[in-house]
Amino acid sequence: MPSQTLKYAYFPGCVAQGACRELYQSTQALTEALGIELIELKKAACCGSGTFKEDSQLLEDTVNARNIALAEELNLPLLTHCSTCQGVIGHVDERLKESQQTEPAYLEQINGLLQKQSCSPYQGSTEVKHLLWALVADYGLGEIQNHVTRKLSDLKCAAFYGCYLLRGQTNLPYDDPYQPESMENVFRAIGATPIYYRGRTQCCGWPLSSYATNQAFQMAGNHVSEAIDKGADCMVTPCPLCHLNLDSRQPEVEKAIGRKLGLPVLHLPQLIALALGISPKKLGLDRHVVSTRPVLEKLGL
Repeated sequence: MPSQTLKYAYFPGCVAQGACRELYQSTQALTEALGIELIELKKAACCGSGTFKEDSQLLEDTVNARNIALAEELNLPLLTHCSTCQGVIGHVDERLKESQQTEPAYLEQINGLLQKQSCSPYQGSTEVKHLLWALVADYGLGEIQNHVTRKLSDLKCAAFYGCYLLRGQTNLPYDDPYQPESMENVFRAIGATPIYYRGRTQCCGWPLSSYATNQAFQMAGNHVSEAIDKGADCMVTPCPLCHLNLDSRQPEVEKAIGRKLGLPVLHLPQLIALALGISPKKLGLDRHVVSTRPVLEKLGL
């Protein structure tokens, strides 16, 4: 185990508390099993998913300065399990830390708005970290491996990073934004086999889905088809918005591309927690639109 208990200010985001409730369940189950303490930021607001800045950059920065300040009050890193939240809040954190040196008046304006709402000011004293980075960089793959009770031998997993996790921020100290390996390294640590395919670092299509639905489905269909053709038993994503487009909408995607798919799409904490011996029911694996039964059967569950 790490020398001391890892503790984070937990920002679950909106989707994990609604359409992807199983992500919320599995994150809780995984962190409890690993002895990681999460203090949920109950007063946090939606990060905006990148849409706030279309109307006002000041709005996006102020809302997320407040989210970060809530973590700063606890003197803890802000942890999210949503790549979109990571990209948006992490980029705001980068921008405001730079503003402390280059544009202090802008930061003063934001903190003035926060003060009017009786909120703590943004100080730039913490960091924004995705669950994946916390597991790889803070907890360690070796420690995760020590907790494995159910090796996922012969399970072929195709990572789907999406775009926000890798390229939402200017600086990414944990992985290569164009040739990432962190998820594949997690797969190896828990006994699974990583599958490489071209689309694993591309957009899932979700941002287009409200105004270019067919194009969004084509994008998702191309990624799922390619993973299947490479021999994947499942796709694994660290983003609930990607999960919505790749899993929840997969029946519609099939119609758009004219191909039967049926590829299970797991959230990252679900896969790791399976290797730790946690029951599929506790991980919400019965909540998916595309049945996860083929994965469970391959694992003898």
